[in-house]
Amino acid sequence: MKPRRRAAVAIAIIATPPHGILFVERASHLRDHPGQIGLPGGGVDPQDGDDLERTALRELREEVGVVPERVQIVGRLRQVSQRVNTFDVTPFIAVIAPGPFTIDGSETAGMFTVPLEIVVSEALRKGAITIAERIIESYILDYEGRRVWGLTGGILRLFVEAWNDETSGVRAAVEAKLQP
Repeated sequence: MKPRRRAAVAIAIIATPPHGILFVERASHLRDHPGQIGLPGGGVDPQDGDDLERTALRELREEVGVVPERVQIVGRLRQVSQRVNTFDVTPFIAVIAPGPFTIDGSETAGMFTVPLEIVVSEALRKGAITIAERIIESYILDYEGRRVWGLTGGILRLFVEAWNDETSGVRAAVEAKLQP
């Protein structure tokens, strides 16, 4: 049995309207999940000092060029365990200040945003994906010809649940950092 590996992702919300959540399309040559859509993130590196928040910040910088000074971490969701690649992923909720993005072509084929209001609406649904004749139950978000599903869909579901749970404080923490 392969040992579990630790990872972190950022649910990165752009501070300026329309307050989109940032997604990346993984480069097609990568070993894990080539060409799939996900949140910026990855495995813990030794330079992170076993600090998952530092991992999320490093990955934002590496994948889309967002320096840590532009990022405010406003929340953390529970760890999600990935079945296939043995990752235990911790999602962080971040608000990103205005500034440039720089795609790292070695890891990222592209990036796009989905408006926050779309993600927290009823757009995320439970469904099934068929891959190599296997049916996989998943939370799915379809937006402008792109499909978010799998682990990322599950993380979005956790985010939406926390957003709608008044006791979690997630919505208040995010809205306090958003610019009009």
